[in-house]
Amino acid sequence: MVGLAAAGAAAARAPAPGAVVARTYLVCPTPQCHASTLVETRDGVLLAAWFGGDHEGATDVGIWLARRDTDGWSTPVRVADGVDAHGKPIAAWNPVLFQPDHGPLQLYYKLGPNPRQWWGMVITSTDDGAHWSAPRRLPEGILGPIKDKPVQLADGRILAPSSTEDDGWRLHMEWSDDGGAHWQRTGPLNDPARIGAIQPTLLVHADGRVQALARTQQNRIAGLWSSDRGAHWTTPTLLDVDNPNAGIDAVQLADGRALLVYNPTTSGKDWWDGRGVLAVALSDDGVHWYRVLTLENTPGEKFSYPAVIQARDGKVHISYTWKRTAIAQVVLDPAQLSMDRAD
Repeated sequence: MVGLAAAGAAAARAPAPGAVVARTYLVCPTPQCHASTLVETRDGVLLAAWFGGDHEGATDVGIWLARRDTDGWSTPVRVADGVDAHGKPIAAWNPVLFQPDHGPLQLYYKLGPNPRQWWGMVITSTDDGAHWSAPRRLPEGILGPIKDKPVQLADGRILAPSSTEDDGWRLHMEWSDDGGAHWQRTGPLNDPARIGAIQPTLLVHADGRVQALARTQQNRIAGLWSSDRGAHWTTPTLLDVDNPNAGIDAVQLADGRALLVYNPTTSGKDWWDGRGVLAVALSDDGVHWYRVLTLENTPGEKFSYPAVIQARDGKVHISYTWKRTAIAQVVLDPAQLSMDRAD
């Protein structure tokens, strides 16, 4: 069995027949769209959201949402946007959908002129995303989940992976013990002079430890661990998993394996290089990852910012930015994905 430490960005093993169950493209009603998020509600409704507008950071950028039912995906609708202190339109960023065990569906997002100056917002829905509450700004210093979904621990704690970019790339975690009414946060978890990292994703392992994986400026994914429900964390270390300074997401599967969606390359002369390949990897320990499926492979194009969940029926749902003009949605049967590889 050859891991990514040895295989690097080599071509993936051919997936077993039936691994990819379905593939859909949600065409954006705006010139550009990016940073999708997925959730399955308690009633089994699948929702996708993203930000869209003229271009990333433009003042017309808002949060768009589509619902999937037996007839397919609905027409996307704009569910959130914002204005600055002077009442002028301002860009929305990075929506994150989350369904807690109790209480309404939550949609977190950011408002601001750029990622160094944005602030956190949240809206809620009691009818599977058909209608949404008035927006509420999160407390000072709380940004909410910055790109990837929170996890809810066995004791009910909601742990949200977050980060800042105003003083170097710094990770931190936020948590709520009352369903999102009140929040606490850690301090910075990394030294950006050593490893600059943002946009963590969380895995809850069988022994109760929480692992964070993060995008870095070092062309590799970083990992760190918590043994006390997210209050304290180990120093981040670089894993043997290539990544070109691009967004990632991961999910702990019901069978005990962890699944990662990522760009398995390194960046070129421009920071956005390397996003023409998007892949899936599996791990049974969160440290050693095995690339098992290639979703996209067109050098020079941009397939990025994945989101991934496992639905109650066991299927894995992945969404990602497709050339900035659409959101691709892929359904996988994880039983057809194996970490076994030929020597």
